[in-house]
Amino acid sequence: MSGLFITLEGGDGAGKSTQAELLAGWLEERGREVVRTREPGGTTLGVELRKLLLHGGDVSPRAEALLYAADRAQHIATVVRPALERDAVVVQDRYIDSSLAYQGAGRVLSVEDVRRISEWASDGLWPQLTVLLDIDPGEGATRRVSRGGSDDRLEAEAIEFHRAVREGFLELAKQGPDRFLVIDATLSADEIHARILARTAALLPR
Repeated sequence: MSGLFITLEGGDGAGKSTQAELLAGWLEERGREVVRTREPGGTTLGVELRKLLLHGGDVSPRAEALLYAADRAQHIATVVRPALERDAVVVQDRYIDSSLAYQGAGRVLSVEDVRRISEWASDGLWPQLTVLLDIDPGEGATRRVSRGGSDDRLEAEAIEFHRAVREGFLELAKQGPDRFLVIDATLSADEIHARILARTAALLPR
């Protein structure tokens, strides 16, 4: 595959969607086809799974991990791989690292078990770049309140859960420094965008 796969990760309220949009616009200005997508919910099947996962009733941890894996399998097979095969850049909000942090570090499941499920579902596809927007969970909660609307099932979890998720993300970044770009999410949007562009530009063909 000749395309470029970039994912954005981090706690709720970190600004992933804003940065994904800015990055996509920059790439499109340079003539690249960009596929903006997300997990869960990047396919027709995924939209329904997203409703169940984030706005449905109680879901056991194992069922939750398997539903995310089902969403991922469909998404990679029908959206991401086809885009990469035609030389597009995929800019995606959340991927396997979110499963490892939320279902692994945040829940009672083994991170390695979640990794095996996710790698099987994705057929071993990992991004070339993962941008981790790091934010204190308290600050993220304040941002969520300021934008209005009700919390989804994960956002409504206790602050201890979100702290564990944050530590899970940071540990993943520590283990994969070549793939991760960790940025303080309290920096200005322009500064964050500039740092993402510097790393992205190095991955594009000259």
